[in-house]
Amino acid sequence: MKRRDFIARSLGIGLTGLPLHAIAKTSIGTAELTTVSDGNLVLPAGFIFDPMPQDELQAIRQAYGLEGDQLTPECNLALYQDGQNTVLFDVGSGPDFAATAGTIADSLDQIGLTPQDITHVLFTHAHPDHIWGLLDDFDEPLFSEASYYMGREEWDYWWNPATVDEIGAARQAFAVGAKRRMEVIEDTVNFFDDGDEVLPGILAIGSFGHTPGHMSFEIRQGNDAALVVGDAIGNHHVAFERPEWPSGSDQDAEAAILSRTRLLDRLAAEKLNLVGFHLPDGGMGRVEKAEVGYRFIGDRA
Repeated sequence: MKRRDFIARSLGIGLTGLPLHAIAKTSIGTAELTTVSDGNLVLPAGFIFDPMPQDELQAIRQAYGLEGDQLTPECNLALYQDGQNTVLFDVGSGPDFAATAGTIADSLDQIGLTPQDITHVLFTHAHPDHIWGLLDDFDEPLFSEASYYMGREEWDYWWNPATVDEIGAARQAFAVGAKRRMEVIEDTVNFFDDGDEVLPGILAIGSFGHTPGHMSFEIRQGNDAALVVGDAIGNHHVAFERPEWPSGSDQDAEAAILSRTRLLDRLAAEKLNLVGFHLPDGGMGRVEKAEVGYRFIGDRA
């Protein structure tokens, strides 16, 4: 059994999934924002749904066809190209996390890029499907020419030796894996805080809760803008319809609810484009206010 298959099975992640290389695009001024697939995950439904009110949840699951025991969320990395910089938001799962994910190099090839073309990597957070792709099959940096950026709070949390003991048995592998990859970039990583302009036209937005230092990013040129929200809005169903419900995927449910609600309010009010890591059809779309909560309007809808 391959190492990633063993890890996937120990975490309850399945080994079958969806077609790869889903891509969506939009323009931001003279720049282009693209989503590039890293494959998908296969998760136990309870990983998301267990903390929610089950009676009310059932109607939403039926409406979205989510009545089975598994969820198969896409993994969509945002790629921003402004003519000078080629910026990748997160790096995907790599070869060790799940057999259905870790396809970023192939997906970049589909659009004529190699990992060496990436000039900057900005991390939303350090969960496995967002940072384990830092290393290739030989444990060497895949994006060898890139500069790396991570929020200071997120880095400090995973770097803290106490985290592996405090995070809980189900997530201990997350902590060990994050620390191992962060050690590779320890001497070169650039830190930023909530509200900082990380790169020209890219603003960090604290969206804490999914992890203690989770960051989203506003990308803007003039009046054109989009928000890259990582896992702060983690799905297209319950997170939109009932953002006030706790999700089992969030490490701090109360903080995550505040972040999710704030982002949805802004996205709907300002009619901004949205990129969500686990949203469907390439992860790109808009948010509309609904009679109850919100709805996701995908660019391919």
